Amino acid sequence: MVVVGAGMAGVQTAVALREQGFTGTVTLIGAEPHQPYDRPPLSKAVLLGKAEGSAFDVDFEGLGIELRLGREVLGVRPGDHELDTAIGPVPYDVLVLAGGAEPIRLPGAEGVPGVHLLRTLDDAERLRPVLAGQHDVVVVGAGWIGAEFATAAREAGCAVTVVEAADRPLAGALPPEVAAPMAAWYTASGTVLRTHARVERVEPGAVVLDDGTRLPAGAVVVGIGARPATAWLAGSGIELGRHGEVVADERLRASAPDVYAVGDCASFPSARYGERLLVHHWDNALQGPRTVAANIVGGPTGEPPAVYDPVPYFWSEQFGRFVQYAGHHPSADTTLWRGDPSGPAWTVCWLREGRLVALLAVGRPRDLAQGRRLIESGTPMDPELLRDPARPLKAATAQGPSDRP
Repeated sequence: MVVVGAGMAGVQTAVALREQGFTGTVTLIGAEPHQPYDRPPLSKAVLLGKAEGSAFDVDFEGLGIELRLGREVLGVRPGDHELDTAIGPVPYDVLVLAGGAEPIRLPGAEGVPGVHLLRTLDDAERLRPVLAGQHDVVVVGAGWIGAEFATAAREAGCAVTVVEAADRPLAGALPPEVAAPMAAWYTASGTVLRTHARVERVEPGAVVLDDGTRLPAGAVVVGIGARPATAWLAGSGIELGRHGEVVADERLRASAPDVYAVGDCASFPSARYGERLLVHHWDNALQGPRTVAANIVGGPTGEPPAVYDPVPYFWSEQFGRFVQYAGHHPSADTTLWRGDPSGPAWTVCWLREGRLVALLAVGRPRDLAQGRRLIESGTPMDPELLRDPARPLKAATAQGPSDRP
């Protein structure tokens, strides 16, 4: 077994293989030289100097998992069952692609001093002195990572301006009416949010917008999205999707024999939502490996193969709020609100044909926990009961109150 990628998806795949009884060799290859680590703390504790790192608490040696770190993978030859790396070929019987995603770079900003990304431990370490020095910071992009970095920078005492080309934060992730209330969070935190703002160029010490506005910037942090890190698969014959992701089937198998794909680098068909999903979130990298391992190891004779069709889930901590999302809302035909979006706690519910398909919970973790189970079960909901924020979600079903905890 060879796993490419030493992030959450890769590490969990290696661990799940051992947990499910795989006894062959397991080799985990990572491009970074660091001991495998978790990424969410990078935009919080590590960035603010509250932690030195976030290495996984995994006994790789005890599990018989061989780590090959600091090794770049250059290509794969499925017909030969071999990887090409910077220091020679690596043969495999079964290969798992878990290389994750890489940040999209701001055109024209590469090589300009003071321009940063936030994806790796090294990125976070380079940004720590920026926050410690309380520099003026310009964040390009008001998505999830932009909001989280702005939150940390304000906590550190930096003056922060966020520039966003769209008319609102999270324009690519949430509908206008849901994302619009979040703009007030920036102002309340002392962060300047400039929407309809496109970057013309970045210079040392400044960001110049297309309307001629010049923003002082001791540092620039680019958070305009990420793409699957799959450039090295070009020419391999492994099918890639329109976003560059590995196209996996319901068992997370890639198009080449004996190759699986999991995490940020892969899309999969969802029978639940009737479309192919590409999910760039931590929980997907945690859950998918169990399906991969189950299909590699195999169960008792006659047991059906493991199918991957999760309810996607993620969370974000920004501007003093805990934001959670479960499901997939684009197919919804009804949107309902629980609570006032100008207040500290509220939830948005999306339904399709009377059943919950997604929800966004701000400061309402109980809504998220109960809603996630209701999405999984496909329980019919009563819209009028659902609108009442004082009523538990589990008591807003068309079948009447639930006795589930």
